[in-house]
Amino acid sequence: MNVELKEFEEENNPHMRIVEKNFESFTRPQQIKHLEVEGYLVIPKVLNQRQINDVKIGMSDAEMLHTDYSTKQTRSVKQPQWHSRAVAELIGHPAIIDFLNDLMGPEIVFTRGFYQKSLSGCPGISLHTDGQPHGSNFFGYEGSCPRLLRVLYYLDDLTPERAPFRLIPRSHISFHADASPYNRYKWHPEEITIVVPAGSAVIVPSMMIHGSHPNLDESSRELLQFGYRPAWAGPIKNVEEWDESLVSNAPESAKPFLRSLNTTGFKWEQEHKPKGMKTEAIGINPSRWDDN
Repeated sequence: MNVELKEFEEENNPHMRIVEKNFESFTRPQQIKHLEVEGYLVIPKVLNQRQINDVKIGMSDAEMLHTDYSTKQTRSVKQPQWHSRAVAELIGHPAIIDFLNDLMGPEIVFTRGFYQKSLSGCPGISLHTDGQPHGSNFFGYEGSCPRLLRVLYYLDDLTPERAPFRLIPRSHISFHADASPYNRYKWHPEEITIVVPAGSAVIVPSMMIHGSHPNLDESSRELLQFGYRPAWAGPIKNVEEWDESLVSNAPESAKPFLRSLNTTGFKWEQEHKPKGMKTEAIGINPSRWDDN
């Protein structure tokens, strides 16, 4: 048996409670409520087979690095949108952007791309968050953005054996010390597991505690991950901006989201009664969860 896999199996994770929900039947208010309250949302089969194939072909020659804990957990050295045109074209994917507009409003910033390939025998990823309010060596200061989402495009069928996604529902809204984004967990008794067909998107807030199970399948599992945030929710310290030459050559559909990575709504001097205060704001309506 592969040594890395043996070490994981010896951990004997007893928790694989698979989610069984008909996400295709969700209305928009139900989608928003599920993401905001439960902390995750599945949009099934948002990529067609041609898009999946184009991304796989486009990334097939990408230079890859493995993690410090497994040679079978690999990721691309270069952000995938700068390696593959097919990936870049997904930044402005209409179905995802329509949802993000309803969730965040129209001013949206794409923060990063990430391509991962979990080879057969890869151990699972420990439970963690992608958001750290003070930054970290894993995500730099991108993780400090106060509102940040991950859109995970699964390029292969996600089965119970093929490194399925796992998370702790509602952990993103906990005030408890156990929810510190600088904690990591081997497993949790109330974690759940998500299995989806190829081409599906799983959306989670960066403060959601999540990870993956090992890949017990004979085939690898490929994942494309995008980050998005509202324009006001910038990092606490400036991050390196996009290379202007790369942005200028990006697909037109992607350019509106490849804006400055350091936009914020920061204003130190505040007024108690500024001129022109609004009297309506649908994005904070409690009724945004209602189907009426």
